[in-house]
Amino acid sequence: MDSKKASEWAETLRAAAHPVRLMILAELLEGPRCVTAIRELLEARQPNVSQHLSVLKHSGLVAFGREGAFRCYYLPKPAQVRAIFKLFEKDYTTASLEKIRKKFRRAHDPKARR
Repeated sequence: MDSKKASEWAETLRAAAHPVRLMILAELLEGPRCVTAIRELLEARQPNVSQHLSVLKHSGLVAFGREGAFRCYYLPKPAQVRAIFKLFEKDYTTASLEKIRKKFRRAHDPKARR
């Protein structure tokens, strides 16, 4: 993985890494929603919802279109958002985590590279 790709992925994960933004993404997995509907579902104030939507939009996780006077948001890459949720829903066993740790140690052990 190159550093540009790693930075892009990190930015995407940072954008999603907030409880309100995760709830917005979960709601948008069900389909497009206008800001008013999102605000009502989250029982949050309009400026707060708009701020979170702005972060998600900047990261590319959400996009919007206009329906009359309403701004409605949707997921341009729903598979990417599903993958983020799947990552956290996955049941990692202790054995699989140990395999990951060993692989990481081997990859970062200067003696193993010889």
